[in-house]
Amino acid sequence: MGSSKIKKSKNETFGKGADRGGILGNRILLPEDYTPNNNEEFMNDKQLEFFRQKLTSWKLDLLNEATDTKDNLSTEGLQRPDIADRAQVESDASIRLRTRDRERKLISKIDEALRRIDLKTYGYCEDTGEPIGLGRLKARPIASLSVDAQERHEKMEKIHKDA
Repeated sequence: MGSSKIKKSKNETFGKGADRGGILGNRILLPEDYTPNNNEEFMNDKQLEFFRQKLTSWKLDLLNEATDTKDNLSTEGLQRPDIADRAQVESDASIRLRTRDRERKLISKIDEALRRIDLKTYGYCEDTGEPIGLGRLKARPIASLSVDAQERHEKMEKIHKDA
């Protein structure tokens, strides 16, 4: 029997599970240059797939950076004969580990956004249920609140923090 791999032209990208017909499961065929726009129905299948691919790619980049950091820290070693050199190496390692910790938290937010895509609630504000907006989602694909709701949330955080 022939291979079940899907070949794609240079102008098309396939989401996991996509077929030549376009939709298979929840994944669809996207033109390579596709960008969501306001002339389409908000959070249609193409937009959801666009953001799924964007989030998945971002997550893979973060995981690759984490692996690189781990590999570099284990091969680098912290032992240096000069105390100043050792301090610098330890300081650099500490900065990289803090960065990876922030990225670990970001990965869980990416996973939450991917779950919202699967549930078809992605793109809608968790507080108001209103559309978040394509501009905000393109800039911050993990956003779960509209700009107004986010501002209210941050004001409440500040009030409780200061109290």
